[in-house]
Amino acid sequence: MAGAIALPIGISLSSDIEYREGRSKPYKARVRWVDPVTKKRPSKSESFAEEADARKWLEGIEEDAAQGIDPRMATMPLTEYGEANMPLIMRGLEEKTLDPYMAGWRQRVVPTVGHLPVRRITNGVVDRAVHTWIADGCSRSVVKNSIAPLVRTMEQARRDGLVDFNPARVTGWQQEYKLAEDELEDPRSLALPDWYTLTTLADALVARSHREYRGWGDVVVFEACTATRIGEVSGCRVKDIDTTNWIWNLRRQTTPGPGGLLDKGTKGKRARNVPIIEDIRELVLERIALTDGNPDARLFLGPRGGRITTAILRDATHWDDVVTQLGYEHLRRHDLRHTGLTWMADAGVPVHHLQKIAGHGSLEVTQRYLHPDHQSVTDAGELLTQHLRAPRTPRLLVVK
Repeated sequence: MAGAIALPIGISLSSDIEYREGRSKPYKARVRWVDPVTKKRPSKSESFAEEADARKWLEGIEEDAAQGIDPRMATMPLTEYGEANMPLIMRGLEEKTLDPYMAGWRQRVVPTVGHLPVRRITNGVVDRAVHTWIADGCSRSVVKNSIAPLVRTMEQARRDGLVDFNPARVTGWQQEYKLAEDELEDPRSLALPDWYTLTTLADALVARSHREYRGWGDVVVFEACTATRIGEVSGCRVKDIDTTNWIWNLRRQTTPGPGGLLDKGTKGKRARNVPIIEDIRELVLERIALTDGNPDARLFLGPRGGRITTAILRDATHWDDVVTQLGYEHLRRHDLRHTGLTWMADAGVPVHHLQKIAGHGSLEVTQRYLHPDHQSVTDAGELLTQHLRAPRTPRLLVVK
């Protein structure tokens, strides 16, 4: 860790407590040591209201020195500690994950708790920070991307011996975001109700885009009707579409990665076949015609010929404003996939077929789309009523 551990194990400290009369925190605890590299004599001090607290602080500093931890690191603010160790804290992350984590760190963690010493970060501090972010109207994903870098930072502090456990591993806050959770117990509630609503959304997004680019509407309709992820839509090539049997051989997705966007395998690491319904076949043929017959061409591109992502779609169409105006303020791009899966379930697609189309690794996830809606329950009751009221031959009583 660059610049963090600068002392040999067991370095000798000199310490003292100075009483300064008339101050709210009159007990000033101070330690000094000789830096083994520069040979300078740095010091660290902090003031306390009670002498017992000052002595406890000195004991902690001396314990850190015995482990080779620089006393300056032991009490430095969270922001300073995090910035000094960020390469280690964020090691192993892809760019698509690193970017939102760093945004969460800069925009929420630092302003909220960055001024506190690492050892002052407790479960209660993290609870209050998360509650503040939620109260400020941050979305679930934003809160998640803010907690994650805090967890990683405090995990590094634990590895450095600054804290005994990771206080940032809090739970329970997700309950406030049930309407926006991918793994919601009832994902059907995230779906658009019908075809008219979907096309209305698509038209509204096109109208808000630069020069009213129709391609954004095509992306939205195609994603919903195939129940796929936008990264999979972005990765779709002309050669993947079988226009004879109208099947999409879905084999790749386009996602952000180190150095920019890249193509890789699907989330489940296996190809799958997705039906292309009659309602979008004309749309698909028009998209294919735009490629001049190039089988390797992408079916969907941005207005300047670039690859698309969920963030690009959001920004280019003013997604958040549009869905709010239409009364679907909780709707995210991924909910277009929920829409398609819900429609297929309501249409009676068998669960084992739906699982293959969706690419779910677990049948349990797929079954959550099969919960009957209110109309289905009502229809079932009507069918039973008709069955019971239907005329039938009376049973004969057999007399022995």
